Amino acid sequence: QVELVESGGELVQAGGSLRLSCTASTRSFSIYTMAWFRQAPGKEREFVAQIIWNDGSLHYGDSVKGRFTISRDNAKKMVYLQMNSLKPEDTAVYSCAAARFGPGGSRREYYQYWGQGTQVTVSS
Repeated sequence: QVELVESGGELVQAGGSLRLSCTASTRSFSIYTMAWFRQAPGKEREFVAQIIWNDGSLHYGDSVKGRFTISRDNAKKMVYLQMNSLKPEDTAVYSCAAARFGPGGSRREYYQYWGQGTQVTVSS
Protein backbone atom coordinates (compact mmCIF):
# COMPACT_ATOMS: atom_id res chain seq x y z
CA GLN A 1 0.00 0.00 0.00
CA VAL A 2 1.32 3.39 -1.05
CA GLU A 3 -0.09 6.76 -0.09
CA LEU A 4 0.73 9.61 -2.45
CA VAL A 5 0.17 13.26 -1.56
CA GLU A 6 0.71 16.06 -4.06
CA SER A 7 1.41 19.69 -3.26
CA GLY A 8 2.48 22.90 -4.96
CA GLY A 9 -0.46 23.61 -7.25
CA GLU A 10 -1.55 27.24 -7.44
CA LEU A 11 -2.57 30.09 -9.71
CA VAL A 12 0.25 31.31 -11.97
CA GLN A 13 0.53 33.59 -14.98
CA ALA A 14 1.20 32.29 -18.47
CA GLY A 15 4.94 32.01 -19.06
CA GLY A 16 5.62 31.38 -15.41
CA SER A 17 7.04 28.37 -13.61
CA LEU A 18 5.83 26.06 -10.90
CA ARG A 19 7.17 22.97 -9.15
CA LEU A 20 4.84 20.25 -7.96
CA SER A 21 5.84 17.76 -5.30
CA CYS A 22 4.57 14.29 -4.49
CA THR A 23 5.40 12.59 -1.21
CA ALA A 24 5.13 8.79 -1.02
CA SER A 25 4.42 6.84 2.15
CA THR A 26 6.16 3.50 1.58
CA ARG A 27 9.35 1.72 2.61
CA SER A 28 9.98 0.70 -0.98
CA PHE A 29 9.75 3.96 -2.90
CA SER A 30 12.78 3.13 -5.05
CA ILE A 31 11.07 0.17 -6.75
CA TYR A 32 8.20 2.26 -8.08
CA THR A 33 8.08 3.86 -11.45
CA MET A 34 6.57 7.28 -10.83
CA ALA A 35 4.49 9.43 -13.11
CA TRP A 36 2.43 12.57 -13.36
CA PHE A 37 -0.95 12.78 -15.06
CA ARG A 38 -3.32 15.69 -15.46
CA GLN A 39 -7.00 16.13 -16.11
CA ALA A 40 -8.81 19.27 -17.19
CA PRO A 41 -12.60 19.67 -16.87
CA GLY A 42 -14.41 17.77 -19.61
CA LYS A 43 -11.25 16.03 -20.81
CA GLU A 44 -9.73 12.61 -20.26
CA ARG A 45 -6.78 12.11 -17.97
CA GLU A 46 -3.58 12.89 -19.88
CA PHE A 47 -0.12 11.41 -19.41
CA VAL A 48 2.41 14.10 -18.50
CA ALA A 49 5.71 12.55 -17.40
CA GLN A 50 7.30 9.35 -16.11
CA ILE A 51 10.56 8.28 -14.46
CA ILE A 52 11.42 4.57 -14.53
CA TRP A 53 12.39 2.97 -11.21
CA ASN A 54 15.51 1.02 -12.24
CA ASP A 55 17.32 3.13 -14.83
CA GLY A 56 15.87 6.58 -14.20
CA SER A 57 14.87 7.04 -17.83
CA LEU A 58 12.48 9.89 -18.51
CA HIS A 59 9.40 10.02 -20.73
CA TYR A 60 7.09 12.92 -21.46
CA GLY A 61 3.82 13.55 -23.14
CA ASP A 62 4.11 15.42 -26.42
CA SER A 63 2.31 18.48 -25.08
CA VAL A 64 4.90 19.11 -22.34
CA LYS A 65 8.20 18.02 -23.92
CA GLY A 66 10.85 20.68 -23.52
CA ARG A 67 8.88 22.52 -20.84
CA PHE A 68 8.37 20.05 -17.98
CA THR A 69 10.93 17.95 -16.10
CA ILE A 70 10.23 15.02 -13.80
CA SER A 71 12.73 14.06 -11.10
CA ARG A 72 12.85 12.00 -7.93
CA ASP A 73 14.67 11.87 -4.62
CA ASN A 74 14.58 8.33 -3.28
CA ALA A 75 16.07 9.33 0.08
CA LYS A 76 13.20 11.77 0.62
CA LYS A 77 10.66 9.48 -1.08
CA MET A 78 9.54 12.31 -3.29
CA VAL A 79 8.93 12.96 -6.96
CA TYR A 80 8.79 16.40 -8.53
CA LEU A 81 7.44 18.02 -11.64
CA GLN A 82 9.16 21.23 -12.68
CA MET A 83 6.90 23.14 -15.04
CA ASN A 84 8.28 26.02 -17.09
CA SER A 85 6.80 28.24 -19.79
CA LEU A 86 3.32 27.48 -18.55
CA LYS A 87 0.37 27.95 -20.87
CA PRO A 88 -3.34 28.37 -20.10
CA GLU A 89 -3.92 24.92 -21.61
CA ASP A 90 -1.76 23.45 -18.83
CA THR A 91 -4.57 24.24 -16.41
CA ALA A 92 -5.65 20.96 -14.83
CA VAL A 93 -5.62 18.83 -11.73
CA TYR A 94 -2.22 17.16 -11.60
CA SER A 95 -1.97 13.73 -9.98
CA CYS A 96 1.00 11.65 -8.93
CA ALA A 97 0.93 7.92 -9.70
CA ALA A 98 3.07 4.88 -8.82
CA ALA A 99 3.62 1.49 -10.49
CA ARG A 100 5.49 -1.21 -8.57
CA PHE A 101 8.49 -2.47 -10.60
CA GLY A 102 6.94 -0.60 -13.48
CA PRO A 103 8.72 -1.30 -16.79
CA GLY A 104 7.20 1.80 -18.35
CA GLY A 105 3.94 2.82 -19.94
CA SER A 106 1.66 5.83 -20.18
CA ARG A 107 -1.70 4.10 -19.67
CA ARG A 108 -3.44 5.07 -16.46
CA GLU A 109 -4.33 1.40 -15.85
CA TYR A 110 -0.61 0.70 -15.49
CA TYR A 111 -0.42 2.52 -12.15
CA GLN A 112 -1.63 0.95 -8.93
CA TYR A 113 -1.56 4.01 -6.70
CA TRP A 114 -2.75 7.57 -7.15
CA GLY A 115 -2.67 10.77 -5.18
CA GLN A 116 -5.65 13.06 -4.71
CA GLY A 117 -4.34 15.68 -7.12
CA THR A 118 -3.38 19.34 -6.89
CA GLN A 119 -4.95 22.14 -8.92
CA VAL A 120 -2.78 24.14 -11.31
CA THR A 121 -4.39 27.17 -12.91
CA VAL A 122 -2.54 29.21 -15.53
CA SER A 123 -4.01 32.62 -16.26
CA SER A 124 -3.77 34.43 -19.60
